[in-house]
Amino acid sequence: MSPTHSASSAEESPKAANMRSLSRAMEVFAELQRAERPQRLSDLARACGMSLPTTLRILRVLQDFGMVSQTDKSYRIGPAVLPAARSYLENDPLVVAARPILQQVASQTGLTASLYTRLGFERILVARVDGASPLRYDLPLGKRLPLTVGAAGKILLASASEEELGQVVAAAVAAGHEKDTFSPGELRERLPRPGTDFAYSEDERATGVLSVAVAVPHRSGRPSESIALTSPVETATEEGMKAGVPELRRAAGRLSELLEGSVY
Repeated sequence: MSPTHSASSAEESPKAANMRSLSRAMEVFAELQRAERPQRLSDLARACGMSLPTTLRILRVLQDFGMVSQTDKSYRIGPAVLPAARSYLENDPLVVAARPILQQVASQTGLTASLYTRLGFERILVARVDGASPLRYDLPLGKRLPLTVGAAGKILLASASEEELGQVVAAAVAAGHEKDTFSPGELRERLPRPGTDFAYSEDERATGVLSVAVAVPHRSGRPSESIALTSPVETATEEGMKAGVPELRRAAGRLSELLEGSVY
């Protein structure tokens, strides 16, 4: 090995270590976001596959920045995320462009209209306008949800390769969204048939809820956002939900046009 190469490797080593530390911190932070309740140190370490001392060091750094709060022996998301969330909701091009479109869709169909964006092997609710019939559950903005159930998640996997489906399944099982026996073949059976540009779900992610969704066209050919219509089962039918697909297509097309030229 030449002296130049050795010096270069030595210079890059601290940077690589810093990136690994940052990646681990984000992993712990993401696990806290998924959790329905405060998490103990041992549970976080186990879920993230890290040692107790490493996990504790990460939590202390996140606490220093207000990203994590501690009560007794449990940890939860801290108050510093609120200014970040407000900035995102007020300034993100996707959210700003989607609001009036969702309002129009909800007004014309009478159904709840929602926009989801893909984040890794999960999806996040980023905007919602309630319809005439309220849903049975409260789904807050920013909630992490699986791609494997629900129309809005399944439509984002419609063109996925077998390799990607395997990765999605592994991530869903690891996150507790699916049983250990869940397979890529089962997931493929849930997805829309080839040539179908919308997904439908009933009693999948939430009992008593019907949903239909289309993907927002993306210049890369791989969509990362979807728009969905949702209704309680007692006020809608499968046929009625699917009748809203043309309006969803128009809404997705308008949103895609508005986002052209942005990072989306």
